[in-house]
Amino acid sequence: MSGRGEAVVVGDQPGEHSAAEPVRTVPLLSAEDLPDGLVVADHEGRIVTFNRMAQRLARMAPEAALGYDFRDVLPLHDADGRDWWKCSDPYGGLRTRTRQPERALFLADGREILVAARYVRDASSRELTQLVITLRDASHRARGERSRADLVSTVAHELRSPLTSVKGFTATLLGKWDRLTDKQKMFMLETVNADADRVTRLITELLSVSRIESGRVEIRKQVVDLPELARTLIAGRVAAGEPAGRFRLDVRGPLPELWLDADKIGQIMANLLENGVRHGAGTVTIVIEPYEDGAVVSVRDEGKGIAPDAVPRVFRRFWRTRRRGGTGLGLFIVKGLIEAHGGEITVGRAPSGGAEFRFTVPAGAPEFA
Repeated sequence: MSGRGEAVVVGDQPGEHSAAEPVRTVPLLSAEDLPDGLVVADHEGRIVTFNRMAQRLARMAPEAALGYDFRDVLPLHDADGRDWWKCSDPYGGLRTRTRQPERALFLADGREILVAARYVRDASSRELTQLVITLRDASHRARGERSRADLVSTVAHELRSPLTSVKGFTATLLGKWDRLTDKQKMFMLETVNADADRVTRLITELLSVSRIESGRVEIRKQVVDLPELARTLIAGRVAAGEPAGRFRLDVRGPLPELWLDADKIGQIMANLLENGVRHGAGTVTIVIEPYEDGAVVSVRDEGKGIAPDAVPRVFRRFWRTRRRGGTGLGLFIVKGLIEAHGGEITVGRAPSGGAEFRFTVPAGAPEFA
């Protein structure tokens, strides 16, 4: 007989048998099938179960664990270096205890691991008959903490510069107003205004990241004229001082009626346009054409392009080129907003040799349809 139990199933009723119907058996799961490490100690604290995942996490062969005291096999310590088994005392203390919630602990070699325990007790005496310990790899938790630390560091860095400028210029204006010329005052006020816009953009980016990661992006559909939206964005950059010859719009063929979120599509195209201007060179071209049941938009520049080994990382949070600038959240947000519309985005090499960001959007339908 195998180490697994088996359930007999005929049709939809387990345990029943009909001569007209074949009998099939469904193997029951064993400890080896569990995705988490499982360690079971008996009433004396000696290990009787040590599954494959526990062996992998503890880096220990089963023969070095089975029959041995669980404290010797799994010497666990908390962040302060205290022996966890002495602190929790599974076989002592109150007999009403039934579990230890999951927490991060450390193995003898310093690796972090997530540990939870269940106390199986005799119904009458309440003595501990089995200690069931589950183990989980904590590496994903460490990655999450690093990601949060990166976010905090990036936000702090991006906020420090404009806020320092705002504080400095406002203090100067307040303290030396009568001694400053109108030209000096105007310069300081324009700088404060620009830095306030920069902080607002950062906060908007962070809110967008939060909504994307939590799946709370709301799409408010209306008919969007993509070519007209692109013209408006280009005109805005020219009005801000960019040369008109830096931009080119190429609309190819009639487009279907597109039901999209105008604000978010504008945010996408503005971000890609900014990316082409900041990191590319030469003319930045927007190509808009029909594609299947929607449209495809390509934003191309004439710079050096993106290195092939960097392509898989382009849409990750905090990805930046060697020429650092910005938060590294822009392309992550672009990808999230496009996917919220049901489209997709790719990056490759433009015909002119620079980078080409190409995204699709379906025609969509009005929300009330």
